[in-house]
Amino acid sequence: MLTARKLVQAKLHDVEMSLRGILRGFGLKVGKTTPRRFEGRIKELVAGHPSLEGVAAALLAVRAVLRREFDTLEKRVRSMAREDARAWLLTSVPGVGAIVALTFASAIDDPARFKSSKSVGAHFGMTPKKYQSGETDVSGRISKIGDGGVRTAVYEAANVILTRPVKGCASLKSWAMKLAKRAGMQKAKVALARKLTVIMHRMLADGTTFTNRPA
Repeated sequence: MLTARKLVQAKLHDVEMSLRGILRGFGLKVGKTTPRRFEGRIKELVAGHPSLEGVAAALLAVRAVLRREFDTLEKRVRSMAREDARAWLLTSVPGVGAIVALTFASAIDDPARFKSSKSVGAHFGMTPKKYQSGETDVSGRISKIGDGGVRTAVYEAANVILTRPVKGCASLKSWAMKLAKRAGMQKAKVALARKLTVIMHRMLADGTTFTNRPA
């Protein structure tokens, strides 16, 4: 279900970006808009251009189908998250919504298959690569092995914590912001995402809700 939702979401984005690109080629800029106002904005721009009206009508029809099916899948996935005890547990983590919780819970499956919560980050490719040669020992970018969907989900949760006023995560945010001052915001978000995988795995293993302990 999560894979289907992501696929339809990606195709919907492709259609919208294609419409923008086609119109831009004729000097017509869509600009900032909302999902609800997008169709009206496109029709407004192509009015009086017969060939563009035809193209826009076809792509907007495709978009309408994709939008409808995406909304249906979104509702079903969120319903699944409400009914899944593990996903419900994970939504007690600040910044973690239904989609992130269900994505992580389904990928973990059985928490007991991980000997340590700290190994979960490495399993999903969120630990830095190590380059060792003689006296050289350098940490590179994260390995990006494993499930990319999980990496994206927990990174989004970390981004929410660091960029929005979220209650109940003062310790985590303080820890990540200190790291951001030393290493930059991007690395801080990745580090916080990795820490979230450790916390969420431990929650699934113990069956406990989130507590805002010092990071």
